[in-house]
Amino acid sequence: MNTKKIHKDRIIGLLFIGAFLCYGIGRNFFESQNNSEQLIGGFLILINSIFVIYIGIFLSKTIKPFHSLVANTYLFTRVIEAIALSGILLNLILNTKISYDLGYHIGMLSLGIGSIPMCFVLYKNNIVASWLAIWGIIGYSLLFLGFLLELFGIEWSMYLLIIGGLWEIIFAVRLIFRLEKKFKF
Repeated sequence: MNTKKIHKDRIIGLLFIGAFLCYGIGRNFFESQNNSEQLIGGFLILINSIFVIYIGIFLSKTIKPFHSLVANTYLFTRVIEAIALSGILLNLILNTKISYDLGYHIGMLSLGIGSIPMCFVLYKNNIVASWLAIWGIIGYSLLFLGFLLELFGIEWSMYLLIIGGLWEIIFAVRLIFRLEKKFKF
């Protein structure tokens, strides 16, 4: 395997893990009453958005030879996710009271919309192990359903995002440690 391809796989895996950590820690700091912690949180949320865009760029390049519309859609939805997640930063800049959850819900809906077909392309073209691609399809479908239910006041998103979230972690670990031999970058 080409060392450049292995390096790119690992970068994508690290971006997935980094995005999880930056948003999770950043959101926690951002909700603090301490101005310094809010700034640190805002910076981490911004870094998360950059990571999310790069995930979209790298994975869309991977699936573009197999299905360009899905690749472009995936990249577009990742950009929407990044913008939506960083939308709460307007509270610091403009001193407004935008709901912290609104951007998160929009971002997760966008992530689900783009990731379901992306995982289908991974499955159909045997780019990753079949079980992993099917897990991604199911996980992102449930994630999307959970955040769609949130729009109707049914608070199930935190339960339904677990399978998709675990998929991202397992996918990232497999890329970082090169456990996915079939991944075609």
